[in-house]
Amino acid sequence: MTALRKRMLEELQRRKYSPETIRLYLTAVQQFANYFQKRPDHLGPEHLREYQLYLLNERKLAVGSVIARTSALRFFFLKVLHRPYREIDLVYPKRPERLPVILSEEEVARLIECASTSYHRVILMTLYGTGLRREELCRLKVTDVDSQRMVIHVRNGKGGRDRDVPLSPRLLEVLRAYWKWKKPKTYLFPGYYAARQDKPITSHTVWNAVSVAARRAGIRKKVSPHLLRHSWATHLLERGTDLKTIQVLLGHVDLDATTIYLHLSQHHLQAVHNPLEALAISGLGDKPSLRPRKGE
Repeated sequence: MTALRKRMLEELQRRKYSPETIRLYLTAVQQFANYFQKRPDHLGPEHLREYQLYLLNERKLAVGSVIARTSALRFFFLKVLHRPYREIDLVYPKRPERLPVILSEEEVARLIECASTSYHRVILMTLYGTGLRREELCRLKVTDVDSQRMVIHVRNGKGGRDRDVPLSPRLLEVLRAYWKWKKPKTYLFPGYYAARQDKPITSHTVWNAVSVAARRAGIRKKVSPHLLRHSWATHLLERGTDLKTIQVLLGHVDLDATTIYLHLSQHHLQAVHNPLEALAISGLGDKPSLRPRKGE
């Protein structure tokens, strides 16, 4: 590890960034340096501008991916190199405000039934049954499953915040059967191989479990671990859970981030009384016409 990379790692660790964010930030700076075939501390504002245009126009990365790389480079130049803020010519591309596509409860059931292995099936049930983020699920420990209080403790979630989520009796039953079979010691979902049995599974394993199950289930929607989180929150709302509670369960800091589920909930959309229904007007009649009536 170079001295520069070590310094960035230490700055990230000092600020308690998650292991996944640290990995992404270090990779982003490495890719930036590889693009120009130079040390990153030998690059400047024009390189930053050129690279960002390359990511958007040539690589055609999603806006979220470009924003993540922009955050990494901004951190590197400001916090590691201590460059003046005015020299950092990085802007965050505007993110399109699109609503996620939600899985129905029937589609979630099909997804879980079509898991490629029993191990993947437990992963999918835990994802949907708790609304955890992918990285949060990877870091779950056996001791985080609290069957006395019927909660799962989420340690060091996004922003370094802890929270509890409810543990359903059905999920507890599945996890107990899984523990008897797999006997995990530290992490609830350890790595496959002996060399990784004291380490958590990778986020790629979780992603693969979801994508393979979606393909086997014949679901054409773009299914991801985060989509299960969105689906869980939407289904909670449709079953009567209030928004404030859902905010706490998801670990959202701002309630505004949770109000998206009002747009996704069919129950709430269909409960709206459209004022059109109250108007005293007629319909098209038996013979609709495109021509104006006489005198108009």
